[in-house]
Amino acid sequence: MTDEKKYKVFIVDDDKFLLDMYATKFKNLGHDASVAVGSVEALEKLRGGATPEVLILDIIMPAMDGLELLETIRKENLVPNAVVVMLTNETDPAKIEKAKSLGVAGYIVKATTIPSEVVSEVVSIVNKKNS
Repeated sequence: MTDEKKYKVFIVDDDKFLLDMYATKFKNLGHDASVAVGSVEALEKLRGGATPEVLILDIIMPAMDGLELLETIRKENLVPNAVVVMLTNETDPAKIEKAKSLGVAGYIVKATTIPSEVVSEVVSIVNKKNS
């Protein structure tokens, strides 16, 4: 067991099965993982005082997509120090560019990454960002 830093992770997706699976993977490694089903719930929790160190966002969601959510989070300065990672099946280069312009630290495509890889990649991105 390494003494890697443990993070407060907040995962936003509209797929409850994926949320539960990713949250479990992070928790099994000792991280504090919480979830929101969709952007509306995510904003409620963040405006209500949630302070994650890591924000994992899907892009393709109903009501408000992950990029709109991130724009709102930035505008309202909700979690200015959180490391943001997009975890999505969106591969449109324009969306990826938009994500980068909003300051995301990483972009992971769900379809090509198994859950355990997602967790280690997110931790690696955050460790790099914080070093």
